[in-house]
Amino acid sequence: MRLSGKTALVTGAARGLGRACATAFAEEGADLVLLDIAADLDGVPYPLGSGSQLAHTAGLCRDLGASVLVQRADVRDTRAVDAAVAAAVARFGAIDVLVNNAGIAAPSGRIAHDIDEDEWNLMLDVDLSGAWRLIRAVGGRMAERGAGSIVNVASTAGLVGYRHFAAYVAAKHGLVGLTKAVALDYAPRKVRVNALCPGSVRDADHVEGRMLAEIARALDVPVDEHEDTFVQSQPMNALVEPEDVAAAALWLASDASRQVTGSVLTVDGGFTAR
Repeated sequence: MRLSGKTALVTGAARGLGRACATAFAEEGADLVLLDIAADLDGVPYPLGSGSQLAHTAGLCRDLGASVLVQRADVRDTRAVDAAVAAAVARFGAIDVLVNNAGIAAPSGRIAHDIDEDEWNLMLDVDLSGAWRLIRAVGGRMAERGAGSIVNVASTAGLVGYRHFAAYVAAKHGLVGLTKAVALDYAPRKVRVNALCPGSVRDADHVEGRMLAEIARALDVPVDEHEDTFVQSQPMNALVEPEDVAAAALWLASDASRQVTGSVLTVDGGFTAR
């Protein structure tokens, strides 16, 4: 029970990697604050996680013995983020772990000069500034206590470039840079900050993932062929499973990684080693 007695706040918790991390943490004894917008966003061309999906994640965590607080909030909204964190602290006393997982993969799929300003701003506001808003709300509290772990879910797009994904790549590179800078800010206070960079993660049914399919759609790859297409670029000849990423997040969240901060951990089957 590596997280026994700890409380973890996971953003983007309705489905996908957020759900995988939440249930993995619950299995290891954590109580959970599950935050998600649980609604669609103008400008994002696919459905985001829903209220029923967020409730399902909460139910799975409760079945594993966790106490759960559900918070519906848009990470672009500073007041909503601050209110959610205040409610979490009122319920559990403290937040020991923050997993910044909320993010969008589109609007994407176009050359840089075809991205309009609203699309650019939306991507950075969710994928980069959203993580900063959570750090802003949680980090000071962790620093006062002299303990805490922040895990920023970036991407291999935070380490390398991808054609027709300029805004996404810029946001994820920014998140890696933010991780390193904040890690140095908080190191004297024993608050650890690390980035997790998944590769191509399979859209497993049990977490209701759809990120890989939406990336494929943006690249005009047929959805019924997208897994085989992405596997071709994987040195280990397999897609990453959501549980692989959750296991890495769990290690970063736990005391087993107590001397790890400012690091970038890839879970990509060797993709960025080439």
